[in-house]
Amino acid sequence: MLYKCCQLKNMCPFLVVSLPTLLKIISIVIYVIVDIIHQTVMSTLPMPFKKLNANIQEMLEQHEMTTPTAFQIKSIPVIKSGANIFCTAPKGSGKTTTLILTTLQKIKYEAAGNAPRAFVVVENMEKATEMYDAFVKFTRYSPVRVYLADEKVHVDLLKSEIFEGVDILISTAKAIDKLLLLNGVNTTQLKMFNIDDAEFLAHKNSYSTILSITRSITKCQFVVYSEKMQPSIKRLESYFMEYSRILSL
Repeated sequence: MLYKCCQLKNMCPFLVVSLPTLLKIISIVIYVIVDIIHQTVMSTLPMPFKKLNANIQEMLEQHEMTTPTAFQIKSIPVIKSGANIFCTAPKGSGKTTTLILTTLQKIKYEAAGNAPRAFVVVENMEKATEMYDAFVKFTRYSPVRVYLADEKVHVDLLKSEIFEGVDILISTAKAIDKLLLLNGVNTTQLKMFNIDDAEFLAHKNSYSTILSITRSITKCQFVVYSEKMQPSIKRLESYFMEYSRILSL
């Protein structure tokens, strides 16, 4: 009988595994199976969504945004390359979503440090609020910290809140310029600088403010979005958009 028990142990070693160990093995197997299923589902997304961070892909699935626009197919891979880019496309082509997806991709869809790693500059506070709400749609349950710097709020309050930690800062050129002049925001960790609906740069004050902001920023990717390549936008090639690419739809 003892001989037969020994044979049984040799043939079925899992029979002598303790219950806690067995449960741990089962949980690992379940995790692996779920992960495989998750990756399979994510891989069904078309290019270029398929190459985005897995968490971003999951958010696209949740919001049923599984079909990229023609502009997104063309622009996302180029923006991901890290080049400075002028993106021009008609309204409704998906520029705002492209800005959000590529910005989240740039910062790896995670919180890190205290200084902003991405700026989003818009024409006015109405558009800043709309952009903030659009970002929150993708970051509400994530660790990513998106901050709306309201130019109507006292700069000391903005400074104190930004110092607590921000990943993406959204505001007007006027507000960001004021923060920089008063040492209210650190740009040493900045990886991406977006200008949305850049037609507002046709106004002299806005144009000079953008130039003032970008003089102090180095080693950063600049992406400028607009419907058309206006002369005021094209002139940026003489400044921070030197050697940039133009992507049009």
